[in-house]
Amino acid sequence: MHKPRLTLGIETSCDETAAAVYQEKKGILSNVLFSQINIHKDFGGVIPELASRSQLEKIGSIVQSALKHAECSFTEIDIVAVTNRPGLPGSLLVGVCFAKAIAWAAKKKLIGINHLEGHAFSSFLEHKVPFPHLCLTASGGHTSLYLIKEFGEYEILGETQDDAAGEAFDKIAKLMDLPYPGGPVIEQLAATTHFKDFFQYPRHKSKTLDFSFSGLKTAILYDLVNKNAYNMKLKKFLKKDDELLKKQVASSLLVCIADIFEQKLARAIMQYPHIKAITFVGGVAANNYITNRLHAFSKKHGLLFFTPSRQYCTDNAAMIAFVGNYKASQGKFSSWNLDIFSTE
Repeated sequence: MHKPRLTLGIETSCDETAAAVYQEKKGILSNVLFSQINIHKDFGGVIPELASRSQLEKIGSIVQSALKHAECSFTEIDIVAVTNRPGLPGSLLVGVCFAKAIAWAAKKKLIGINHLEGHAFSSFLEHKVPFPHLCLTASGGHTSLYLIKEFGEYEILGETQDDAAGEAFDKIAKLMDLPYPGGPVIEQLAATTHFKDFFQYPRHKSKTLDFSFSGLKTAILYDLVNKNAYNMKLKKFLKKDDELLKKQVASSLLVCIADIFEQKLARAIMQYPHIKAITFVGGVAANNYITNRLHAFSKKHGLLFFTPSRQYCTDNAAMIAFVGNYKASQGKFSSWNLDIFSTE
C-alpha cells in the first residue's frame, strides 16, 4: 500500500518566516509562522535587510516547531518544498539555502515553488474548488487574475502594472499617519461610515484585465496635501490630521478597489463563460468588506465562490506544502541548482 506522502513547506519570500507539514491524505498537519509586524511597524513598511536577518535567526526553530506540531520527525518527510520566487532576494535566499541544505543532507526530494502559485491554490487547503475557475490574487506585492484549468495548469489573464492593491493600502495608510499594516486599520475606519463612496476616486478604465492602483494612490495624495484635489468637496477636509477625512478616504478607497475587482471579473466572465467558480486569495482577501462584495458578485453571476480562512490568506507555508505535494505527484522535482528569482 502506498505510504501517504509528507511534504515540508518553507516560506520566506518577504517578511514572514513560515513552515508547514502537509500529508496527501489528511491535509495540513501543522502551519507555523513568525510574523515580523512588530519589527517593521515603526518604518511603515518592510525593511528587506531586517526581514532576512530575522528569518535567518528564526527559520531553524520554525521548521522544528512545524515538525513537532505535525507529530513527525524530519526523517519521515518525503519532500521539501520551498518558495524560490518571487520575493525579496535576501529573504528568498534564507529559505532556499536552508531547504537545500536539509534536503541534501537527508537525501530528500526538493521542489522550488512559485509563491503566487501557492496563493492561487490556497483555497484548496479547505475547499474542493471545481475546474476551470477564475482566481483573483491580491496582496502587498501582486494583484493578478488567473484562469485555473487544473492543478499546476493556469494562465495569467491580467496583473498589476504598477502598485498592487495591498501596497496601495499600506502607502495610503502611511500618508494618513495610520499604523502598519494599513489594510486592517483602513477597513476599521471605513466601517464607521458604513462603506460609503464619498469621493468617487478614479477607477482603472483600461479594457484589459490588468490592474493599476497608482492613479488611485495619487488622487488621494493630492487630496491630503491640498493640491489639485480630485473632488472639490474635499476642500473643507484638507487637514491631514482630520479624523473625518481619514474615515471618508478609507471608505472611498475600499469601495473603489472592490469596484475595480468586480469590473475586471465581469470582463473576464464574458471572455471565459465556461468557468464554474471564483476564488479570492492573498492578503487582501482577509478584508471582509471586499470579500463580501465579491461573494455577492459571484452569486449574482451564478458562480461558486471560495476564499481561504484568514491564516491562509496572508503569506504562509501551508500553501507552499500543498503545491509541493501535487508537484511531487506530477514528478516535477527541482535540482540542487535551484536558484532564487525576485520576479515571477
